[in-house]
Amino acid sequence: MRNTERSQPDDAPPAAPFRRRAHFSPAADAIGSELDLHLTGRHVVHALAPGFCDAASVYLLQRWLLEEHPRVAADPPQIEARRLALRIGSDTPEDWEHLLPVGEVLVFPRETPYARAVATGQTQLLDGVDRHTFERLRKTDPDDAGVHALLSTASFLIVPLRLRGTAVGFIACTRGPDKEPFARSEAVAVESLGAQACVALDNARRYERERRTALAIRRSLLPDTGQAFASCRVAHNYRPAGQDNIIGGDWYDVLPRAGRRLAMVVGDAMGHGPESAVAMIQLRTAVRTLATLDIGPTELMHRLDAVASDTPGASFATCMYAEWDADLQTCTFVGAGHPPPLIRGPDGPSVRVALTTAGLPLGLGTGRYEPTVLHLSEPTLLLLYSDGLVESRRSDIDQGIAHLAHALDAGAEVTDTARPNALPSLCRHLLAGSSPDEVADDRTLLLAELTPGKD
Repeated sequence: MRNTERSQPDDAPPAAPFRRRAHFSPAADAIGSELDLHLTGRHVVHALAPGFCDAASVYLLQRWLLEEHPRVAADPPQIEARRLALRIGSDTPEDWEHLLPVGEVLVFPRETPYARAVATGQTQLLDGVDRHTFERLRKTDPDDAGVHALLSTASFLIVPLRLRGTAVGFIACTRGPDKEPFARSEAVAVESLGAQACVALDNARRYERERRTALAIRRSLLPDTGQAFASCRVAHNYRPAGQDNIIGGDWYDVLPRAGRRLAMVVGDAMGHGPESAVAMIQLRTAVRTLATLDIGPTELMHRLDAVASDTPGASFATCMYAEWDADLQTCTFVGAGHPPPLIRGPDGPSVRVALTTAGLPLGLGTGRYEPTVLHLSEPTLLLLYSDGLVESRRSDIDQGIAHLAHALDAGAEVTDTARPNALPSLCRHLLAGSSPDEVADDRTLLLAELTPGKD
């Protein structure tokens, strides 16, 4: 087998765009357009196959994907790589993915050209697939058209993917006997394409890592939807601002208290970036801790105000706290600069709760918080929400609250609240009432059905 290696510095400038386009399909221009690992891999293989080569694949080192320490032995006994993308001719994935699935992790011993390319950083050019690959493919289904084409490879090109001096994977290209073998100039073009792909793949990997972190934080902050509460059913929903945000400054919680009481809270730390998310987490934790103490709603809000005063980024956070007492048939509200709750009786319409005082936002240290107590002798819908649902560039907040009340009435009239999934469905209806294109803030709501006297 022919096996030539080409050395090229990691920081060598990529080939000129016109040279890259001369070899590859327009899909090369899409590389890096999306922060998605799998989509970037597909752009790479579609740029290569079937125009440039018969089959193309992208593999990423497992240790790089898992963010393990990049410093490993210069010549490890084997490498583990995940198949990120593969294209054989113009076939659809359904034609070959049952045999060569994307996402499969393969082990390549030291003597394989893949491991050599990764260890040396040099392109490997062979006149056929290596023995390790040949034996592995023959064990799948050699009669399959795609596998047969790979076994018939007459020219095999393996280009290492290196980023800032660290190996991250490789690109493999094959040509059958009916095509000219890969030329050195073509190997240089694939190296240039690989350099572009490396940057895009690293950006996608970093974005996905941050997204996984944010999702894990958000999941840990959500109330347990499986909890059952006496005389109360609860549903909640949240939608962050913008397209790229996963977590922001809004929070909500449902907390059992002593004596068949239930605390419900919606809060909003200013902004919707990482700083507001950190402040939100601390405020939410503080509310959970305070709810375990034998103190009333007003004292709880005063203590939360003190916590916010000492929490960076928590000043001017707003909060609405509601405590339902099924035995006394009362609901007590304490607000800290937050929009007023909405309630709806069995026959409607929805009305906003006339609070004794709106209260000052948290963190100022001078807030006066007073309770508003409502006696509810009939089943009642209670809606707590953040200002993202009622503030708009086109209308003031009072108009927004009136619009939300109307949406609650319209949804409640066509929803049988006795159904198990009725409240979550009504939550989705209320969120859908505010267009994402018009909203520059997080949107959070907590909907409760209060049923007096029910065990």
